[in-house]
Formats: sequence, structure tokens, C-alpha cells
Amino acid sequence: MAEKANLSVIPSVDSVLAEPGIRAMYEFCDQALVARFVREEIDAARQSALSDGTVVESKDSLVERITRRVCLRVARLTEPGLKRVVNATGIVLHTNLGRAPLADAAARAVAGIASGYSNLEADLEFGRRGSRTALVEELLCVLTGAEAAAVVNNNAAAVLLTLNTLCLGREALVSRGELIEIGDSFRIPDIMERSGAVLVEIGTTNRTHLRDYEAALTDRTGLMLAVHPSNYKVMGFTASVSLPELVALGHRRGVAVVHDLGGGALVDMGEFGLPHEPLVSDSVAAGADVVTFSADKVLGGPQAGILVGNADAVRKIRRNPLMRALRSGKLTYAALAATLRLFLNRKDLLRTHPALRMLTEPVSALKRRGRRGRGGRGGVGPPAGGGGGGGLGGGTG
Repeated sequence: MAEKANLSVIPSVDSVLAEPGIRAMYEFCDQALVARFVREEIDAARQSALSDGTVVESKDSLVERITRRVCLRVARLTEPGLKRVVNATGIVLHTNLGRAPLADAAARAVAGIASGYSNLEADLEFGRRGSRTALVEELLCVLTGAEAAAVVNNNAAAVLLTLNTLCLGREALVSRGELIEIGDSFRIPDIMERSGAVLVEIGTTNRTHLRDYEAALTDRTGLMLAVHPSNYKVMGFTASVSLPELVALGHRRGVAVVHDLGGGALVDMGEFGLPHEPLVSDSVAAGADVVTFSADKVLGGPQAGILVGNADAVRKIRRNPLMRALRSGKLTYAALAATLRLFLNRKDLLRTHPALRMLTEPVSALKRRGRRGRGGRGGVGPPAGGGGGGGLGGGTG
């Protein structure tokens, strides 16, 4: 028969609150909050005693354990959860490590805007309400050749909003070879379903032809979606339809074409000796109605999703009620505008753009830095389950 629980060793709340270690926590938290944590720990000890039938520790050791647990809880709450780390993974744009580090100019822009008021939606020239998109639209149009632009909180949101605006209740044609899965098991078909678009799969995994799209076009078709498979390659016996071919078909049949680039480069990466990445300007020049891409990958800015394209399509997207739910805030706009301005002076990009600088750094420099850092702070390796997406990173997120 189990021994009766010895509840006499359970301390009172007041006695624990009198402990020097607990009193020291008042510097970091309200006394009432510390008292709440103490009560919760005492209740947990009491419930444990009742369920186990015995309390094997002394009152002093129980008070010490409660004090230690309360202090740890206060520390967890009051210390920043988001910390700077050393990226020793070999992946410059690592999703789990926050993707692109901001340029100095972008960090200064965020700091300058964060502590005061700003003209986020105020037209200072005419003294009336303005549009936050106007803060970056001209920059995006100059750099991509697009007629109009919009910004949301990530590229998955950009795809969702575009589909919901242009294809709600209608069919969206997508090649089976482009039905990608991005980080944390999010998939293009799932995003499409939530958008209200009806997915129509075209072709096969390895071969899709223009005739496959032509055969699938009906009066229910809302758009054709091309997705850049930035995280993988299908090799061997393959066939795919180029964006210009898809756009030409769309124009003939009156169907919009959307290109989800994922990464979205603004400059030719080959100029820096890097592997080819599709240019946003090429997709715009090819005639895609809307092009979506991330701001925090090769662009090197803050987390955001960017939409560029023809004025009519982008205007419809900006008027969608979901735009308010998915829009970005002032700090994102400050960092994004500062990052975009770097691309106006391409000759200095390797000096001003941290991600490009790291991607082009010679191996010898990395080895020297590794030797200097050996024995210092530890690096962070790829966590279980991945999350890096290769040297550049990729995906729709």
C-alpha cells in the first residue's frame, strides 16, 4: 500500500517569496508575476505528491528546486529568444538562420524609422493620405521593367494573393513538374486550394508540352502558373514550356500568366561568377502578367514577398481585401527600400550587399576566417530536417 503523501513539506507561497533568489527576480519582472510563477510551482509539487503518494525531498530542497525553476522561467521570458548566431553551415541564405543579413544601409534605415513616426501612408508633397506601396514601387519598376508593384509579407503570400485575385473559383493550370514543396512541408497545391483557385495539373512529372496547356484551356481557366523549381532539378528525358511560349499562348487565348520565381534575382548572378538565377526583368520582358519573388533571398532584403507586372493585374491585386491582412509594415518598407537602392549602383554591390559579398568570397578567405574562429564561439550546423535549400536557398516562402 502506498505511503500517504507528506504534504507538510510543501512550502507556503510567502515563504518562497521571501527567498533571496526569488526577491532578486523583482528586478526583471513584476512581483505579482513572480508570485504567480511561485504558486504554479507549489501547486505542481502538491499535485505530484498526491499522485505519487510520497514526497521524498525535504522542505529545504523543495524550496531550492522551486526557486531554481522560477528563476529559470523568468530568465527565459526576459532574455531575447531571437539571438545572433554564427552561421557555419556553408549556406549563405539559410531559412532557419534568417536568410539574408541586411546591408548596413538597410539596418540604419530600420533603426531610423523604428523609434519615431514616419510617412508610411502620408503623402508629404500633397498633404493627404498616401500609399505605402509608393515608397518602393518606382524603385521596383525601374529595376525590373514592370509597370506596377506590390509588397506583402512573403512570397507564399504573394502567390496566394495573386491566385485569389485573378483565379478565385476558376482553374489554374500548372505543370506537374512544378508542383513544388517548400520548407516545413508547405506545398503549392495546398496554397492554391486556400486561394480558392482550382488546380489543374498539366503534363507529367518530367515532360510537359505546350499542347498539354492548349488541351486544358477552357472557359473556366483563370490563369496559367509557371513555378521556378529553385530547390531541385529534373534531369534526363525532360521537356518543359518556356515562359515566352506560355505567354504567347495566354495572349492568344486571353488567359493571364503568372510566374512564381521564388528567389528572384535583380542582377545577372553570372557577372559575379555565380550559377544562373532567373532574372525578374526577363520574366517581365517575356510578358508575364504577374511575377512574384522573395525579398530576403538573393535580393538580400527583409522578409517580404514582391509582386511586379502589368498595371491592370497588380491594381486588382492591391484592391483585394486580403491585401490588408498580408501587407508589410514600416520596418520592412524601410529595409526593402534601402536594399533596392543598392542595385542602382551595381559597381559597388559586392561592397554594399552582404549576401552577394559572402556568395562570391573566395574559399581561401573562408578558411582564414575559420582558423581565426577555431576555439571561439561554436557555429550552427544544419538542423535535422534541413531547411537550407542549397548555397543560395530557394522555394516559394
